[in-house]
Amino acid sequence: MEILVWVGAGISVVGLIGLVWCIAKVASAKRAGLSDEALRDAVKRVVPINMGALMLSVLGLMMVIVAISLG
Repeated sequence: MEILVWVGAGISVVGLIGLVWCIAKVASAKRAGLSDEALRDAVKRVVPINMGALMLSVLGLMMVIVAISLG
């Protein structure tokens, strides 16, 4: 079960890195002074990546919790 904890933690870290990347991408688009429409397009491109990163993070944490519960 120890390997499941480490794999889950690794998956959570990858998800967290994805979330930080999404935050940085939207913040840089806001700082660029884009028009409202261009800013909406930039955010629309980041939303699917943001949801995928959040899903990875949650799945990794679920793996850690299951491994701790079973171990």
